[in-house]
Amino acid sequence: MLKRVGSMLKGGLASSLLVANVVAVFSGMIPVALLKLTLPFGAVRRGADRLLNALAEGWIAVNGWWMALVRRIRWDVSGHEGLRRKGWYLVSSNHQSWVDILVLQKVFHRRVPFLKFFLKRQLLYVPVMGLAWWALDFPFMKRRTGSRSADLATARRACEKFRQIPTSVMNFLEGTRFSRAKHASQGSPYRHLLKPKVGGLATTLSAMGERFDALLDVTIVYPDGVPSFWDLLCGKVKQVVVRVREREIPKDLLGGDYEGDPAFRARMQAFVQAMWAEKDARIEEIVLSLRSRAEA
Repeated sequence: MLKRVGSMLKGGLASSLLVANVVAVFSGMIPVALLKLTLPFGAVRRGADRLLNALAEGWIAVNGWWMALVRRIRWDVSGHEGLRRKGWYLVSSNHQSWVDILVLQKVFHRRVPFLKFFLKRQLLYVPVMGLAWWALDFPFMKRRTGSRSADLATARRACEKFRQIPTSVMNFLEGTRFSRAKHASQGSPYRHLLKPKVGGLATTLSAMGERFDALLDVTIVYPDGVPSFWDLLCGKVKQVVVRVREREIPKDLLGGDYEGDPAFRARMQAFVQAMWAEKDARIEEIVLSLRSRAEA
């Protein structure tokens, strides 16, 4: 009973700190975002972007602080050495929980440029957050059913700003969080992963693939079971294992027509499937290693 009460208190404290962090940082962003919106000149924009990115990195740092406050998590991370803060990266990870977002932000904090996600166009109109996402140059996509060429043109326009500012673009190939029910319904050939959706990656590479320095292939494992966001807030996450592999993006995967060119589509699918098979084997290896240690 006392343990449960303690977890609830930690959850309440962490939630309060998270909300306070959001309010403070995004309140600070609003005047800078409005300045950037009303005075879209080069010098003003560059200064505003530096300040906005500094505020966003401060937000990540505070999140890392309250995560350490509620629980001393054991971070087992490798492969993230030698990355460049002024590089361009396409980041791909397996997806199990909303906790993945904070894990990725913490692992790559001040190692690569601030992570950006493709967002639905409708989210631009979310009060406060929409303005902040716009100010941070998150790419907004308006999907057009049955019009791949229009989607690609939209992605290219969204990525234009990234050509001037070092950026990390995040992509969850599975398209949704992993669950055993989804795994079974898909008939996934992988033990620990859902089937990857290749189209989104192909669109991103077609839009700005020549700009990326590398693809960062990230594998996340939670040894004590996949946590919910509330579990993280309550300090129930004991250990996180993260493996990062820097991959060269093959030249023949840049600028192709995924829908209209069967040969290009086959190359893209083969590349992703090979990467996914390796990731699945890597997860199995990590799980077996952790199990052996626990039984020793």
